[in-house]
Amino acid sequence: MASSSLICNTEAWKDLKVHVEDIKKTHLRELMSDAERCKSMLVEFDDNLFDYSRQQATVETVNKLFNLAEAACVKEKINRMFNGEAINSTENRSVLHVALRAPRDAVINSDGKNVVRDVWTVLDKIQEFSERVRSGAWVGATGKPLKDVVAIGIGGSYLGPLFVHTALQTDPEAIESARGRQLRFLANVDPIDVAKNIAGLSPETTLVVVVSKTFTTAETMLNARTLREWISSALGPQAVTKHMVAVSTNLTLVEKFGIDPNNAFAFWDWVGGRYSVCSAVGVLPLSLQYGFSIVEKFLKGAWSIDQHFYSAPFEKNIPVLLGLLSVWNVSFLGYPARAILPYSQALEKFAPHIQQVSMESNGKGVSIDGVPLPYETGEIDFGEPGTNGQHSFYQLIHQGRVIPCDFIGIVNSQQPINLEGEVVSNHDELMSNFFAQPDALAYGKTPEQLLIENVPQHLVPHKTFPGNRPSISLLLPSLSAYNIGQLLAIYEHRIAVEGFVWGINSFDQWGVELGKSLASQIRKQLHASRKKGEPIEGFNFSTRTMLSRYLQVSAHVPSDPSTVLPKV
Repeated sequence: MASSSLICNTEAWKDLKVHVEDIKKTHLRELMSDAERCKSMLVEFDDNLFDYSRQQATVETVNKLFNLAEAACVKEKINRMFNGEAINSTENRSVLHVALRAPRDAVINSDGKNVVRDVWTVLDKIQEFSERVRSGAWVGATGKPLKDVVAIGIGGSYLGPLFVHTALQTDPEAIESARGRQLRFLANVDPIDVAKNIAGLSPETTLVVVVSKTFTTAETMLNARTLREWISSALGPQAVTKHMVAVSTNLTLVEKFGIDPNNAFAFWDWVGGRYSVCSAVGVLPLSLQYGFSIVEKFLKGAWSIDQHFYSAPFEKNIPVLLGLLSVWNVSFLGYPARAILPYSQALEKFAPHIQQVSMESNGKGVSIDGVPLPYETGEIDFGEPGTNGQHSFYQLIHQGRVIPCDFIGIVNSQQPINLEGEVVSNHDELMSNFFAQPDALAYGKTPEQLLIENVPQHLVPHKTFPGNRPSISLLLPSLSAYNIGQLLAIYEHRIAVEGFVWGINSFDQWGVELGKSLASQIRKQLHASRKKGEPIEGFNFSTRTMLSRYLQVSAHVPSDPSTVLPKV
């Protein structure tokens, strides 16, 4: 592909570049006064209501974005993904996280093979194993039931499952299923994270799930060896097979580690780490905690959006609209960031997960064919639940930089409270803010309005809100396992659409590798200096100075881990 075929050289892109100048002259106050326009920017699917009327866009803008999608062959790329073609061309892989939540009778092929059968073989194995552990049929080395689970993984092996776990923790149905059980996630190689995650646990009642596709991820495997030592020192080395299982494809290394390969749960190279929450990576720990039936509802929710994404016309397609509007905000309006603002504390780990899915997928500087891009791709994602964020960074969003916002609201709270004598229920109080903030950002407040309110002249500039700040609103009926699956899939597909338009590969992550290889050199130096007293060589002055200070000042680490691991 020559640089002339980049999306920015198409007529559709150039047309939007001209059009954006007209939009910049139009305030959202004016756009919001057009009821027909606003009505056309409401989309409903399966009781989810999506409103993008507070975007800096007209009906004409949206039609031009559809022309851009056509020029970028978005529909064709969606079809290629669902057909199992190797759209991850740098790694020659299919991209089939949709197959992870497909019903048993679905047919989705990769390399001429229906992978849905393989998926359900693993799902059935997870269901059988998790039910044995939960019922007490599978016990630990001393005969006690395993009621606590520590899942070890990092990046995609951690953020997605943690988001779903956190969202389910306050769901009444899930609470009942999880009664008496604990699930914790160990990701950071920092020993503090180890200490936090095993604090209060007993090896006798703990099952450790090691999640690593290759069983070579440095941080994950060091944490796995640390917990293996924790179990072995308390219960003997033979206890490992009863207390540790794996999610991996490398059965040789699993067995070498001391885990029975029969207790390894597979996933496939057509599943990217950040898209793997619906594979054994997430389904195994979540099924151990909540039971397979709850997790199956989560998978069905994701699949419902997969079908919507695949078949709905673009003007009614929530992920496609979201993706195109993101491209509009980033590439044409020049807004590099996006705030994800769920008005539900249960979604507190949603923004960190989407941060990874989005920024690891679309943080690319070359096209899928290796051509340097003359335009920016990707978004800087961050967020916090409302109303916490309002008392944190909303100041900047209202009166500082323009940052497009995603407002996510829930109609029915997982944990409703209605105090006698209060004007509204606790959830209504929360949702009052959900409805108010998008309008506050869109309309702002003018100096004229402030003067009518008798605001002192010297405070008028400080209390003026420029408005014209875009947002979308997504209103979910509830936050059940099914709805959580829907929300996940909406964002996964939105990110894919952005990448399809920009012409990049959203499914590799070479940018993760450089730091890893440099860390390997440092690791060798630390070993040589500590064990053999060798001088620091081969680094620049700054790194050498910092390493010298670290080696001189750092405390001696005991060689016996039982002296630092919490006592049982």
